[in-house]
Amino acid sequence: MPFSVPQQLRQRAPGTADLRALASRSREVVLVAAVVGAAAGLGVAGFEALTEGLLFEHVLAGPPWLQVVAPTLGLVLAALALRVLRGGPVASTTDEYVKSEPEPGAPFSLKEVPARLVACIATLGSGGPLGYEGPSLYLGTATGAALHRHLPRLLRTVDRRSMLVAGAAAGVAAIFQAPATGAVFALEVPYEDDLARHSLLPALVGAAAGYTAFILVHGTGALIPVAGTPAIDLRDIGGALGVGVSCGMGARLYAFLLRRAKRIAARTRAVPRVLVAGAAIGLTVVVTRLFFDGDPLSLGAGYDGIAWVVDGDPSLRAVALLATVRAVATTATVAGGGAGGLFVPLVVQGALTGHLIGGAIGAENESLFVVLGIAAFLGAGYRVPLAAVVFVAEATGRPGFVVPGLLAAVMAHIVAGRTSVSGYQRRTVVVDLDAPAAAAAAGAGADAGRRGSADGEGGVVGRDAAGNGVQFDDAADGGERRVRHVGESDVGVAPRASRGGAARPDHESP
Repeated sequence: MPFSVPQQLRQRAPGTADLRALASRSREVVLVAAVVGAAAGLGVAGFEALTEGLLFEHVLAGPPWLQVVAPTLGLVLAALALRVLRGGPVASTTDEYVKSEPEPGAPFSLKEVPARLVACIATLGSGGPLGYEGPSLYLGTATGAALHRHLPRLLRTVDRRSMLVAGAAAGVAAIFQAPATGAVFALEVPYEDDLARHSLLPALVGAAAGYTAFILVHGTGALIPVAGTPAIDLRDIGGALGVGVSCGMGARLYAFLLRRAKRIAARTRAVPRVLVAGAAIGLTVVVTRLFFDGDPLSLGAGYDGIAWVVDGDPSLRAVALLATVRAVATTATVAGGGAGGLFVPLVVQGALTGHLIGGAIGAENESLFVVLGIAAFLGAGYRVPLAAVVFVAEATGRPGFVVPGLLAAVMAHIVAGRTSVSGYQRRTVVVDLDAPAAAAAAGAGADAGRRGSADGEGGVVGRDAAGNGVQFDDAADGGERRVRHVGESDVGVAPRASRGGAARPDHESP
């Protein structure tokens, strides 16, 4: 019996009214994204000035004993902030955006924002070896969520997802002074093998506005200055692939350690975890001061460690020691309940790993291998190969590194598999269901069991992001559900939705 497409799901050519409505909505999205981005950029500028320019610089300028005990004090203050200000059991930042972006109705608690930002300031300001991009992205996301919640009448034509993406892109673009990286990372990080392509416009506008607002306060500068121009030949391609394999395996191990550390932070009582983690971080400070001419390279985001590798001529043994110490310090900080980002720790580990590989094979252009390591380790650790390559181009100011960096990132992405430092990424974009439209499309006389409902039952008819009619067919074993475009063949597999219609990642952390 031939299948008939319901009238409500048939495509029609857009008319003049449709095009005008689209143009009007696009203007509103651009305007709102610019406002969210500018506000987020200014917020990130203030956050960095307080955390790095005031608190962390004071720690670095202080006596050695202060550098040893400061991280423990930071973990204590972070735990107190979460408990007293009710910020939740752990101060996750990027994960909150990853959980909220795919689902239009997913909760994003604004009540927890002050506590988590205070925890981030305490952790990073005391020298915790985490990145500033996590709280920056979180601050931008919170800005978008707050404006959408408190100005519903003014923003009735702009969905919350667009505002979250604009804020997240602005936060990352501002802290890295890299607008393209901010936009691509905000689109790529919620998914393992996909992009939030429906939010491209707010991501681009938000990133540009956030970057502009930030540089008006702090000015511009290269984040990772490197020298040299790579010559692309077969040896470079082979080196890029080798770095990709090594960094892919390293990223798998590093992601495993960080995911374990997150579980410890969520399940262990505050007092023992803070004391043990603080002691471990303090020990790494002692080690780095002893072996690296008095520099506490285990503290802070880690850019000093990259500069030490790029500008100096360290031995491979010293680089390996620094990579180990940084990994221990970062893992201990996460396990101790510290708040911050994991983007920069992946960048640092990638730079050190790339330098080790380049030195081991006697490469002439060691800066190239540092950049290859950054692209590969970051792309594999967060499953964001595109953002990693864009970051390399913007942060180093060397677009010539893009081609070998892309090869390394792709190879590392393959080797690492589905491992990620985040436990909330979805494999691909999940279609949005519209229950009223689905019921109407199915027909008033259709069987209720075949119509489905908004709670995730089988056979639901809905619409994808492009407005095309789709139908979910549950597998017999209940393990997954297939997305079928109405009247067409199967085109993909999405995670099975739980009650309430929210599809859960199959490797979500408890």
